[in-house]
Amino acid sequence: MTLEGKRYWLVGASEGLGLALAQQMHRAGANLILSARSADRLAEACATLPGAIAAPLDVSDGAAVAAVAAQIGPIDGMVWLAGVYTPMPADALDGAAFVQMCDVNFTGCARVLGAVLPAMVARGSGHIVLTGSLSGFRGLPGAMGYQASKAGVMALAECLYADLRGTGIKVQLANPGFIRTRLTDKNTFAMPFLMEPEAAAAHMMTLMTGEAFKKSFPVVFSWLFRLSQFLPDWAYYRMFAPK
Repeated sequence: MTLEGKRYWLVGASEGLGLALAQQMHRAGANLILSARSADRLAEACATLPGAIAAPLDVSDGAAVAAVAAQIGPIDGMVWLAGVYTPMPADALDGAAFVQMCDVNFTGCARVLGAVLPAMVARGSGHIVLTGSLSGFRGLPGAMGYQASKAGVMALAECLYADLRGTGIKVQLANPGFIRTRLTDKNTFAMPFLMEPEAAAAHMMTLMTGEAFKKSFPVVFSWLFRLSQFLPDWAYYRMFAPK
């Protein structure tokens, strides 16, 4: 599948993985609309991508999502990359940060889908790419909010794929591991297989230009998370959340 000449809305594209993916899609000839909360960072990103359109957006604001979607008009595809993250164990719960992660990472995705998917269904074509996480495969310690919201996005992608197969709407799910960004800079633990944003974006480009439904990467690291789903609870929690 070629991206050349196609019009894509990237939500969460002012820095990190989103910006790296925008750069690679731009080189592939895609016409881009980029959204993020920071208008300044968004303007800086678009300045490096001739022809890209900046559409500042807070995905926690439903009216704003609808307004931006109406403003940008018909699109060939939408890539969901937005996310917030605060490391948080349950015994040190920050209620506001917890709700923000759920509201941005999962419900924000639902808002954007609600704004773009009906038009794709009506015309029988489109491309939806959602970004999950290796952390979304099973509960992890210290991941209140982030893990649950990413698991929700992954389940949502699976539901979309089940419903839209054969309709002309391509649905895909990318599940990256650790990527060097301002979010992972918050972590104080070792992050195996830490990727640079450009490497993670290359994995996403392989997914988007291919026919597979999902791609979990780095591949070797992803095996740990995928295989963990088959462990009984007593073994899984003894390994991943020892007391």
